[in-house]
Amino acid sequence: MRAYIFLVVLALTYLQSSNASLVIKGPSEQILEGQDVTLECVDTDSELNISSVHFERFSKYMKRWYRLESDQVYFYRRCFLYDVDVRREEGRLLLFISSIQSWSEGPYRCISENSSAPDNTSQPLTIPIHYMREVSVHRAGLGYLTRYFNSVQDLKVRSGDDVELECSTSASETPEYFWAKEGEDWILPSNKLKLEQVRAMDGGRYTCTAQSPTMQSLMKKRTINVTVLPEDAAWYESTTDHVALMASAAGLLLLVIILSMTAYLCHRAKQRKSKGPIDDRSQKKPIYRTSVESLPSTVSDKQPLV
Repeated sequence: MRAYIFLVVLALTYLQSSNASLVIKGPSEQILEGQDVTLECVDTDSELNISSVHFERFSKYMKRWYRLESDQVYFYRRCFLYDVDVRREEGRLLLFISSIQSWSEGPYRCISENSSAPDNTSQPLTIPIHYMREVSVHRAGLGYLTRYFNSVQDLKVRSGDDVELECSTSASETPEYFWAKEGEDWILPSNKLKLEQVRAMDGGRYTCTAQSPTMQSLMKKRTINVTVLPEDAAWYESTTDHVALMASAAGLLLLVIILSMTAYLCHRAKQRKSKGPIDDRSQKKPIYRTSVESLPSTVSDKQPLV
């Protein structure tokens, strides 16, 4: 019986020590990137002195917690590129984050400087931040890295060619994509748009829209102009051939520079080899101390120095 009571008391003591009295409160609504955010540290038991409590943020790169205080604000502005401000107002500890960005979502915690207290640290809080980058439109079928260097704004294609466009973006949540053409009422729910054997009527302005699945106000658009060239158009007028021509010209220029530098280095190395050793016997005439070529001296001597 005594052993049972001891175990119950031990369990209650552990539960009481594991429940932190410090709580960090954040915004209850969804946060968009660029908004101002306020965090507050609250002592639920009112036993800790709030003046001894401070905020900390965990660095995912350094794998450690950093203190956020007035003397640390400049450091965080320079290193983490966001603006923080810690204030103590009427017994409240507040943390203001101006124009919060996706990389500054946390986690955050508040901790008491009284290390003897078992409940001196709050549970970490991570702020969910919704964001979406600008939409990019490129020709489909390209490599993962190549496509980011082929973003198109005005696309010129030959009549009868097949065109497949793909739009993409980076976002906190996988967005929903929609294609639409200006002047028509159809909507294609996909991030890819395929036009087979295009004709003059297929030309126009096409818009790709990326929308967040949970926040209707978070969306990005990109519009491109598709021009269908006549059949007798020059081969270099299409966007694909124009890009290929520019890439070939850049490659040829780079090759000329490499060959020129190689020829210059080879010619310079050849010149160094043709100079030969230094002639140590170039000085034929001996120099005497009494001669004009010698330095002033108080002792006269007719013995040659060399």
